[in-house]
Amino acid sequence: MSAGRLLSMLLLLQSRGRMSAQGLAEELGVSVRTAYRDLGRLQNAGIPIRAEPGPGGGYRLLDGYRTRLTGMSEGEARALLLAGLPGPAADLGLAAEVATARLKLLAALPTGLREEAKRTAAVFHLDAPGWYREPEQTPYLPLLVDAVLARRVVAVHYRRWRAPQEVHRRLRPYGLVLKSGIRYLVAAADGRIATYRISQVLDASLRDEAFDRPRDFDLGAYWTGYPEDFRTRRHIGTATIRLSPQGRRRLPDNVPPELVRAVDATATAVGDTGWVEAVVPIEGIEHACGELLRLGIDVEVVAPDELRRAMADKVGVLARAYGLA
Repeated sequence: MSAGRLLSMLLLLQSRGRMSAQGLAEELGVSVRTAYRDLGRLQNAGIPIRAEPGPGGGYRLLDGYRTRLTGMSEGEARALLLAGLPGPAADLGLAAEVATARLKLLAALPTGLREEAKRTAAVFHLDAPGWYREPEQTPYLPLLVDAVLARRVVAVHYRRWRAPQEVHRRLRPYGLVLKSGIRYLVAAADGRIATYRISQVLDASLRDEAFDRPRDFDLGAYWTGYPEDFRTRRHIGTATIRLSPQGRRRLPDNVPPELVRAVDATATAVGDTGWVEAVVPIEGIEHACGELLRLGIDVEVVAPDELRRAMADKVGVLARAYGLA
């Protein structure tokens, strides 16, 4: 018999209110027969579980019954405390609630686990933004959190990277994502699901209109596929470049990972000099020019001609600025 499984069953009943034996079995990954047996064991242990027959019936705890978290393992206590890291919670306007929840969790733990959980929380700190970048300003984040939780339509004035740059949208917000210190809103608009960088929201207001999020929408699954889809849409062409040995070593610190992977996949030697030639994806001439110039003399653009000329023009302007041309 698994004590952890019995505790999970008890917590499921406590959080869901009423569940069938079939539903419990599916959640716990056991047979229905095992679920019935575990329900009986909980009842024999004095847990007030009531069986309610009929089409809408199932199993539920008597009203008012709550369990203490004394069955929690050391690892589970650590995980829950780390899940309430204060920085992101404060940005969402939930700092006070998270602090209170942490106190309640600590109070519910046995003394040994309480001290271990405190020690664990004291040695971890989350600083999401990357180096050399200030945290983004997101004044409308609390409002968007409310819109997501209340499932209310929100009207936004939004700045995007392509023309027209400033647009107005009525969004059905499905969820929020924090990636590398940047917050995104995943929302439906005009019949499609899209991603919006929250720092680019210029204005936002809640509307009275409510909506139902599709039952089959999975925020985690959507986000897993989004970066690849974004890269596909962002890259509009390719360039052929040559890199010195030093340039190739410097590549990961100066260009996006997809460009590094492209070099690794397509690199061919140029004579016996150590230089290599590779084909890489680009977003556009101006953007590619800015990225490749970071490598200085360790990169040469072979094609397309437009990018090669743009690189030469930039270098010429720089040379004239220093009185060298």
